[in-house]
Amino acid sequence: MATLADVLPSVAASFGLEVPNPLGIAPNRDVVVLLIDGLGSELLARHADIAPTLTAHVTATLTAGFPATTATSLTSLALGAPCATHGIIGYSFALPGGNGPRLLNSLRWKLDSATGDDAREEFPPESVQPQRSRLEDLAAHGVEVHYVIPAYQYGSGLTRAAFRAAGTLHPAATLDEVRTGIHSVATHSDTARRVAYAYYPDLDANGHLYGPESPQWLAVLRDIDAFVADLLTDLPPTCTLLITGDHGMVQADTIIDLDTRSRLHTDVRLIGGEARVRHVYLERPEARSDALAAWTAELGPHASVVTREQALDEHWFGPTPPSAVIATRIGDLIAVAEGGTVLIRPALEPLESALVGHHGARTPAEQLIPLITA
Repeated sequence: MATLADVLPSVAASFGLEVPNPLGIAPNRDVVVLLIDGLGSELLARHADIAPTLTAHVTATLTAGFPATTATSLTSLALGAPCATHGIIGYSFALPGGNGPRLLNSLRWKLDSATGDDAREEFPPESVQPQRSRLEDLAAHGVEVHYVIPAYQYGSGLTRAAFRAAGTLHPAATLDEVRTGIHSVATHSDTARRVAYAYYPDLDANGHLYGPESPQWLAVLRDIDAFVADLLTDLPPTCTLLITGDHGMVQADTIIDLDTRSRLHTDVRLIGGEARVRHVYLERPEARSDALAAWTAELGPHASVVTREQALDEHWFGPTPPSAVIATRIGDLIAVAEGGTVLIRPALEPLESALVGHHGARTPAEQLIPLITA
C-alpha cells in the first residue's frame, strides 16, 4: 500500500524531477497539496452522506506511517520518507541535553511539555531534522513554493524542521482563507510553475475536543466537503489539487493514568509520546527486562509493550534502519494502546489528558488516510 510519504515524491516527479511517481500524478503547471488534519479513511467512509464530494473523489487509500501523529506525518509528507529516516519519531521524544536527556514536544517545539519553554534555541529544527525536503528539491528545480497555512506555522519549529524551503505565505486559518490562498496560487497568467502546501486543522481539533463523529466533528466535515466542492468547480485546469490527511482518530473508552501506577516508574527516567503511543526511557539499560515485565503486566490487554529492538526488527518506523542518532530517540520500551485505550499523564499533560479523541497507534482507524483528487 502507498503511504503519505509517497505524495510529494510523486508531485516532484510530475514536475520533471527524476524520482519515482508511485501515485501516478500527471504533469500540470501547478499543484496544491491540501492536508486536512485528522481526515481518516474509515471515518470518511462511514460518513459518505455528510461528505459526498470527498468520498466520490477518493482515488487511493494511503497509510500514514507509525506513529500516526501530526508532527511525524507532516515530516514524512515533506521529506517523502518515514520517521526512521527523518527522526521526528513522535509527538514528544527524548533528545540529549547538557544536563541529561530532555523531552522535545515536536508539534509545538517546546521543552518537556506542550507548554514548556521554546526549544528552537537549544534544539534548532534544522539540526534535529537535517535532511532535505521535497519542497527544497522542487525549489531548486525552479518551481515556486507557496504555503497556505495559519501564519503562526510559517516560522514554527516543526515547519522549519519538516518543510525547510522558503516560500510565499498566504495566511489561512479559516476555510474561506484557505480557499482564497489556493486561488491566489492557482490563478496567474504567467508560465511559472507553482507548488503549494495547504493545511486545515479544525477537523482534528473538534475530534480531539468532542470526539470523532460528534455533532461538532460532523459539522466541520460537512463544511470541508462544501468547500472542496467549490474548489473543484472553480480551480483552473492548470492546477492539480491533491487532498489527504495525516491520521485518523479513535475515541477514548478506557483511560489508564500512568502517573498513579508507581510500578511503571521504577527505573524510568522519562515517558514521552502521547496517549496512544508511549516512549519509555530507562535510567539504565540493565533495567530493561524488569521494566518490560512490569509494563506488560500492568497494562495487560490494554497495550502492546515491546522493546526498541523488536520495533526496529519489525520495521515499525519504516523499512530502512534508522541512524544511531535517530535510534536513541526511540524509547527503550514502546507501549502502544489497543482498542480505545489511552495512556494519560494528567500532571504533566493536563490538556492532552482531557481530550476525547486520540490517534497515534497502529489501528486502521488511525493509520488509513484517503488520497482525494479531482
